[in-house]
Amino acid sequence: MRRWGSALALLVAGIVLAAQGVRTGEGSNVVLFVVVLVFAWWLSPLNGRGGPGHAEVEARRSEFPVVIYWRPGCVFCLRLRGALGKDKDKAAWVSIWADEDAAAFVRSVNGGNETVPTVRIGDEVHTNPDPEVVRAALR
Repeated sequence: MRRWGSALALLVAGIVLAAQGVRTGEGSNVVLFVVVLVFAWWLSPLNGRGGPGHAEVEARRSEFPVVIYWRPGCVFCLRLRGALGKDKDKAAWVSIWADEDAAAFVRSVNGGNETVPTVRIGDEVHTNPDPEVVRAALR
């Protein structure tokens, strides 16, 4: 939650600066807003950094019964994350952009494609599953 707070505070500050720049006709505030926006994205958990890697979730399979392989910017991943609600934190989220082993695993189960979300529930792998299937596995 702390990472979200920093990112949101920066985003709000950037919006205020940009709005002030547009109102006064100063283009430099708009540029500053873009810089702040990029920095806010860097701080947010949606950039794909952090979290367990593929090797860790495979080594500790009993602790990670549900693993969701995703990538930043994927609307299907965001849809799944939103549909899971509070249950989303019960799954291990592994970014295929931050972990080459994770990307290789996703390609191996999807005919060479990096199709996400790819969800491993126990020993079964599902590509872009219905959120209800994942939610049921998390409960």
